[in-house]
Amino acid sequence: MTKPTHPIRLLLVDDDQHLLQSMGSWLSTQGFDVQLASDISSAKERLSDLSFEVALLDLRLGEEDGFELLEYCRNVAPQMISMIVTGYANADTGIEAMRRGAADLLTKPLIDEELMMAIERAMSQRKVIEENRDLKNKLDRKLDKGNIIGSDMRMQKIFDIIDNVADTKATVLITGESGTGKSLIARAIHQRSNRRDRPFVEVACGALPENLLESELFGHVAGSFTGATANKEGKFQLAHGGTIFLDEIGTASPGLQVKLLRVLQELEFEQVGGTKTFKTNARVILATNEDLEQAVAEGRFRQDLFYRINVINFELPALRERSSDVPTLATHFLKKICHEENKNIEGFDADALAAMRDYNWPGNVRELQNIVERAALLGKGPELGVKDLPSHVSDSFVPTTFEVPTGKKQTLKEALEGPERMIILQVLRDNNWNRNETADQLGINRTTLYKKMKKLGLDEAESTLRLQAN
Repeated sequence: MTKPTHPIRLLLVDDDQHLLQSMGSWLSTQGFDVQLASDISSAKERLSDLSFEVALLDLRLGEEDGFELLEYCRNVAPQMISMIVTGYANADTGIEAMRRGAADLLTKPLIDEELMMAIERAMSQRKVIEENRDLKNKLDRKLDKGNIIGSDMRMQKIFDIIDNVADTKATVLITGESGTGKSLIARAIHQRSNRRDRPFVEVACGALPENLLESELFGHVAGSFTGATANKEGKFQLAHGGTIFLDEIGTASPGLQVKLLRVLQELEFEQVGGTKTFKTNARVILATNEDLEQAVAEGRFRQDLFYRINVINFELPALRERSSDVPTLATHFLKKICHEENKNIEGFDADALAAMRDYNWPGNVRELQNIVERAALLGKGPELGVKDLPSHVSDSFVPTTFEVPTGKKQTLKEALEGPERMIILQVLRDNNWNRNETADQLGINRTTLYKKMKKLGLDEAESTLRLQAN
């Protein structure tokens, strides 16, 4: 019999105390790090405190069902190899065990050699799974940033930070306006971390009243409040070993802020109405569109909690601040909706892309996605143009290029008006329509700028474009 060459941590669960102790003692002499449990509750405690390579689970645990524990293991510890042990095996039992995720079915009485061979098979299987997962992770890290798109320097910096912090346990705070993609950043951190095979649990803190939100996060015991007819696990329990994403954290009540601070500092909590303390190994990511420093100054947000969650901060730029990414994002969303709806659209024409690039996007990336989907579903023809965009986007757009009628000759002066108009428009925008600063930057006097604006139609469009920019 081959003894393990390294200390494999093994969870042994059986309600027969004599068998549990004797088998545990023998496995320890074979070089295993053995943890014992006699029921489902104590097994869950062991799983919450430690990680295991292998679990041997008795099928009949008194009045409890070993299949229930098997499913729990599959959900909270998918990397662990679980095997069922029973004295009542038949063909149906074996099929059911495999269906629920068991790697093997062993029958009592256990023979030492057979048990060791089963564990060695389990470890070989685990090694193959880990190698495949590592290979997939390497490929994903090389080829994929999730669904986040952006060539803007600020976005590229964010991509770099995601790679640097993904495998740490540090709490992350993501800030930015609504619709900038905070949820996508949270998912990207999870997907690029060593927790990617564990749960990613998202909670919209602003969508629930305080009492329900506390129950949602920490769970409750039966009878703790009206309607609590059964025990319920909270999101922190479900996210054990994985990531919990708390969106709209700025809306948390003072009482909930105290409990969150305890979870972040001590990694433990109690369910609503309960006295039992639970441990959590969930990585916490939070997001808000509020200015939390201002909320601290106004006494709406705890200062100690703010310092605790602001370990690593991602500040996402508004879409209007990275307008160069708009054409790429619009094209990406168009391809996505065309694939989903089986639409055959080649893309946007130049003016449509320019109109979207120049628009202010108060709803950020979420608004852009909605507008692209609308254009794809309602537009006609192989290419989408300005006419396919909603009026609040298209009405403020002033074309920077002009078609020359067939057969009409164009002077050099006329040909240069398009680029000249585009340059002046861009500098005006950069200077928030301050004509003096614009004239200085262009190297012309203010009177010349006024004349050019009038000639190129920019004076008439100024009020519309100013309104859009604000």
